[in-house]
This record gives sequence, structure tokens and C-alpha cells, in this order.
Amino acid sequence: MIKDVKKELIKYGKLAGKRGLTPGVSGNMSARLDGKVLITASGAANGYLKDDDFALIDFDGNVLEGKPSSEKLLHLAFYKMREDINFIIHVHSPYLSSFASARIALDKPIMAENVFYFGQIPLADYGLPSSEDLVEKTSKYFNDYDAVLMANHGFIVGAKTLKEAYLKLELAESYAQVVLNTKLLGGAVLLNENEVKEINLLRGSNCVGNVGK
Repeated sequence: MIKDVKKELIKYGKLAGKRGLTPGVSGNMSARLDGKVLITASGAANGYLKDDDFALIDFDGNVLEGKPSSEKLLHLAFYKMREDINFIIHVHSPYLSSFASARIALDKPIMAENVFYFGQIPLADYGLPSSEDLVEKTSKYFNDYDAVLMANHGFIVGAKTLKEAYLKLELAESYAQVVLNTKLLGGAVLLNENEVKEINLLRGSNCVGNVGK
């Protein structure tokens, strides 16, 4: 079981690396696993993961094996608040991190797909990386959103499956790039209120920000 989950995390970590979504030794990934959490080790690079680049912790944050990422408390908070979330990816991808560093939320209805999959991507206030302050300021969004920007830091996304989490990362990074491009072109033409309502109707009974639950 653990071996299979590690294999999947390595696969998507490398894919994120090839796509330039997780530069250098930055970010972390994790999986909910039989009442525990498998998380990338401190100092591990998502794009170059190996079998020994993981640690195991319990939901109280106790280390059971290895040396976990310093962001373990952020991952635990997400899992505790959302029973539907089984995988988490945290990255410092260029476009999303640009908006995080400019402290600009991706909350405008610019593309139908992003309204459908995210509703919006909120911006959490700055907190020192790995701190409880960061956890407190970011986790306030986890009940309502699968993806959150962290001011002057990066991006975190969770989903039921690792493939879903990774595809949301790709989609969010592309969305950030599109938003930036529209600014260069003089500004995006926003979807109107009725158009947004029509998109939300397609989502059935899913809550805003939580498609895939």
C-alpha cells in the first residue's frame, strides 16, 4: 500500500517538475494513508523524488518514520477539515506564486472552466512558512475551497485523488498565466452575473470551490 502511494507521488512529482511547476527544493506533497499521513521529507524536491524521500506522521503530528516536511501542520489541518481530501500538493509554481507575491487573489470570473472547477482561488494572509500562524491564516479557507494562494509564498491544492489534485494544479497555473496575459492586453472582459450563475448550475449541488467532492 505505502509502496504504491509512494510510486504515485513520485510519478506526479516528476511530472510537475517537467512542467516547471515545482522548481528546485520547494514545496511538498502528501497522501492520507490508513489514519496516517505520508508526506515528502524535509529537503526533498518534488520533481526528483525517490523511495526514501518520504516520512510518515500521525494526525497529531507525531513522527513515525523519517524527517517530514516542515509544512506538515498545514497538510494535517487540510486533512482534518476535509474528509474528502486524500492528496495534497503544495508548490511555488511561477505564475501562481507571482499572484501570491503580489497579494492578488484569483477571484474574478474570467474563464468558464475556472469558475466551474474553483469558483475562485482565495488569497490567505502572509504567515511565516512552517509556522502555526501560516496554518491558521490558510486553513480558514479549506472548508470552502480546494485551492488557496498563500501571500508571498505559493499555492496549495487538495483533492480526492492525486491525479485530480495535479490536474487542478495545472489548471490553476494556466489560469494565473491567462489572467496575467489579459492584463498585458488591457484587461479581461469578465463573465457577467448571469453567465456565472449558468456555470454554477452545471455544477449541480457542489459548493463553490469544491468541485470534485
